[in-house]
Amino acid sequence: MSIFPERLESWFRKAVPDVRFCSLRYVGERSESLCVRRGVVEPIASGEDAGVMITLADGDGLGYAGTCDLSAEGLQRAMSRARDWAARTAGHMAFSVAPPREPCRGDYRTPVAVPWDSVPLRDKIDLLRAQSDRLHTDPRIVDWDASLWHSETEILYLTADGTRVHQTLNQMVPGLGCTANDGPETVSRSFGGRGFCRQGGLEVLDQTGFRDAAPVLAQETLELLAAPNCPTGTMDLLLAPDQLILQIHESIGHPLELDRILGDERNYAGTSFVTPDMFGRYRYGSELLNVTFDPTDPGQFASYGYDDEGLPARREHIIKDGVLMRGLGGHLSQQRTGVDGVANSRATSWNRPPIDRMANLNLEPGESTFDDMVGSIERGVLMQTNCSWSIDDSRNKFQFGCERGTVIRDGELREVVKKPNYRGLSATFWRSLTHVGNPATREVLGTPFCGKGEPNQVIRVGHAAPACVFTGVQVFGGES
Repeated sequence: MSIFPERLESWFRKAVPDVRFCSLRYVGERSESLCVRRGVVEPIASGEDAGVMITLADGDGLGYAGTCDLSAEGLQRAMSRARDWAARTAGHMAFSVAPPREPCRGDYRTPVAVPWDSVPLRDKIDLLRAQSDRLHTDPRIVDWDASLWHSETEILYLTADGTRVHQTLNQMVPGLGCTANDGPETVSRSFGGRGFCRQGGLEVLDQTGFRDAAPVLAQETLELLAAPNCPTGTMDLLLAPDQLILQIHESIGHPLELDRILGDERNYAGTSFVTPDMFGRYRYGSELLNVTFDPTDPGQFASYGYDDEGLPARREHIIKDGVLMRGLGGHLSQQRTGVDGVANSRATSWNRPPIDRMANLNLEPGESTFDDMVGSIERGVLMQTNCSWSIDDSRNKFQFGCERGTVIRDGELREVVKKPNYRGLSATFWRSLTHVGNPATREVLGTPFCGKGEPNQVIRVGHAAPACVFTGVQVFGGES
């Protein structure tokens, strides 16, 4: 992939027509996925993909064209198609597209301590075989797997007026899963809901505790098999980070995307209960709620130096002391709404235009220890690891299920329960936040599979969060 940026830049500078705006975004990705399931090595999945997207504004028209033909001729054909589409859309645009910001130049590279290719394939397979064996500790465990997924993505963004941004991102996703059965009962546990996604190399395995997790997951799976169902009622809820990330993602991240608020996503991904007039004054949560957008954290899954329209990444408060401050919208959405946004115009690959997407969206730690939070609860449940979710089209009414629960009674952790669930409304749920865990309770996680857009774009998102306590939550078990 490394030979393309230099050639593409030369070809692009020669091919740019005399138009109001023109950009090239090259994306090349190499990936490999390894899995050992039930002690058997599954076929290795590997792939390479590379291409270019041209964006061109001419007069009041806008055109896109993508191509995987990376020759000078292929680039020229894509440029011509984009210009033709700009001519076709002139006079028919729903809104005007102002030129982007001042040109910028920069480079960004994921810090990597142990490169993926520095460890032989055989050694990586042997590691997964060993973890798979450690999961199968009992005949009642009927399915188990250990996996590693790695990708390296190179991005070059150029504009006719001088922007040049070059980035190389390395992502790692380790996974463990364990399912047990006894008669009519089947339960599962996974490694953080397969949410321990990070940027980096194989050092991520040690950062996340991957090498030591399998025996614990196997034991917890068998424990769940014999556990009673979660109790039902209104009570306090202590959410572990691997569940809280889903709560952040669905009931803060998606409703604050500005293109969704504008109605652009209504047909597919949905709309939002949030309206533009709420920014700067709406109480989204209690005073303990502080949420930041931070692509600058190099260890998180969706870190970068610049978004896919060349806007420099910065850490920004989205919610501060419970008050909604700014939206998750890039350059175009900020123009259309007049609402402050962030550098989050992102595309899944070279063959999609960038749209408003989450990157690293984090709930900032507070001051409570884990013992403090448990001790504050007279009647409640600790819930860990998301396994199911449902939320309405406006990202308001939700219902989430977890893999594992632990009853809290009189300030102490008691019996383990299975199939714990809870429900609520985004517009009120975060106001019931009473304790935010300190940095010792914080975990860095994410998801590789956030879908949105027409045609669909699946993108990688990072979340970091501490454990948190919410009061007066509707909790219910698997038989409700």
